[in-house]
Amino acid sequence: MFSFKSKGANRSLSPDQVKTEYKRRQLGVLLATSFSYIGYYIIRLVFTTEQVSIMKNYGFDIGQVGLILSTFGVGYGISKIFMGALVDRLNARWFLAAGLYLSAFFNLLIGFTQSFPVILVLMTLIAITQAMGAPACQRQISIWFSKKSRGTAYSIWSSAHNAGAFFCVLSIEMATFLFAGSLTAVFIVASVISAVLATLMLLINTDKPESVALPDIGTYSGYVEVDANGEKATKDTASVPFMQTFVHSILLNKVVWLVTLASMSFYIVRYGVMSWIPSYLPTKGFSVTWAKWFVGIFEVSAVPGVIALGALSDFFNGRRALICLISALGLLGSLVLYFTTANQAVLVVVLFLMGTLIYTPITLVGLMINEAVPNYAVGLSAGFMGFFQYIFGETIATALIGSLVRQHGWSMASNVIYGAAIFAIVLLIFLVFQERRVRALEASVNQ
Repeated sequence: MFSFKSKGANRSLSPDQVKTEYKRRQLGVLLATSFSYIGYYIIRLVFTTEQVSIMKNYGFDIGQVGLILSTFGVGYGISKIFMGALVDRLNARWFLAAGLYLSAFFNLLIGFTQSFPVILVLMTLIAITQAMGAPACQRQISIWFSKKSRGTAYSIWSSAHNAGAFFCVLSIEMATFLFAGSLTAVFIVASVISAVLATLMLLINTDKPESVALPDIGTYSGYVEVDANGEKATKDTASVPFMQTFVHSILLNKVVWLVTLASMSFYIVRYGVMSWIPSYLPTKGFSVTWAKWFVGIFEVSAVPGVIALGALSDFFNGRRALICLISALGLLGSLVLYFTTANQAVLVVVLFLMGTLIYTPITLVGLMINEAVPNYAVGLSAGFMGFFQYIFGETIATALIGSLVRQHGWSMASNVIYGAAIFAIVLLIFLVFQERRVRALEASVNQ
C-alpha cells in the first residue's frame, strides 16, 4: 500500500488508486496549462493584431505603436526572471490563473482609453502579468510528468501558443462582426474569453502531486532523474535560499548557459523569419495579402511536427539535444533555400518545413533547461532563459535586422540569421555530449 499524506489531505491509497488518480490529475494539468496558455496568448496578441485599427481610430503613429510593443517585450523579458523565481515558491495552480486574470483585466482597461501614456502603462502591466504564465506551466509539467513522457506533454503545451494566435484572431473577428467593428468590444471579448478559460482551468488544475496526497513523480514513476550537476532532480523544496539557488543551479550551471544561449539564437532565427515574412515575401513576387497569410501558415504548420518530434525525444529516452541538433541542421539548409530561391512553390514548402524546424528546438530547449536543474529551480530556469530570449534574441531579430535591411538589403540581414543558426548548432553539439553524460549518470542510479 502507498501511504502519502500532505497538508489538507490524510489518506492511504493502493497502487491502483494512485495510478488512476495520477493519470486523472496529469490530464487535468496538461489541459489546464495548455488552455490557460491559449488564454495568455489571446491577450498578448490583441494589441499587435489590431495595431492598424488602433492607429486609425486613436490617432497613434507607427512610432508610438512601436514603442508600446517594445515596452511589452522588454517588460516581459525582465519580469520572467522574477516570476520564475516566485512560482518555484508559490502555488503554481493559483499563480497561473492569477496571471491570466490580471492580464485580462489590464487588457479590458485598454478598451476604455485612447490615452497613449495610459496604454503604455497598461501594456507594461500586461507584460509583467504575462510573465507569470510560461514559468508556471513549465514547472507544473516538470513535476507532474516523468522524463519518459515529458517531451510529449511539453510539446503539446508549447503548441498552445500557436493555437492562441489563431484564437486571438478568431475572438477579434467575432467581436468585430457582433459589435460593428468596435475596438472597445474587441478588447472586452478577448478579456472575457481569457477570464472564462482561467476559471475553467483553475477547476481542473492541481498544484503538485504532494498537495493531493500523491507521491512525487520520481517515486511514482520509479525513475530517478539527475540534473546537470549530477544531483537528484526531483527534490522539491522552497526552503533553499534564492541566492543559493540562483548561483548554484543557474549561474554556475554550464548546461543552463549552453541551453540559454542556444535558445536565444533560435529566437533570433524565429523572429528574424516570422517578423519579416510580410516584408520579405513581396520581394519574391508574392502579394502583400498572401504574405500576411503565410505568417499564420508558418505558425500553424509547426504544431503537428513539434508534437511528433517531442514524442520522438521521449521514444529515444529523453535525447532532446539530439533531436534539436537534427532539426537545426535541417533548419540551416531551409534558411539557405529561403533566402536564395526565387521559386514561389519552393518558398511555400520551405516555410511549412521551417515552422517545425524552428519551433521544435525552441520547444525542446525549454524542456532541456528545466531538466538541467532541480525541481525547486524549474521556474527560475524558465525565467532566466526567457530574459535572454526576449531582451536579446527578439531585439536582435527585429531592431538589428530591420536596420540592416534598410541599409544593406536582405543579403546582409540573412547573414545574421545564418550566424545565429550556426551558433545554435555548435552549442547543441556540446549539449549532445552533456546529455549523454547525464543519461549515463541516470542509468547508473536506476540500475
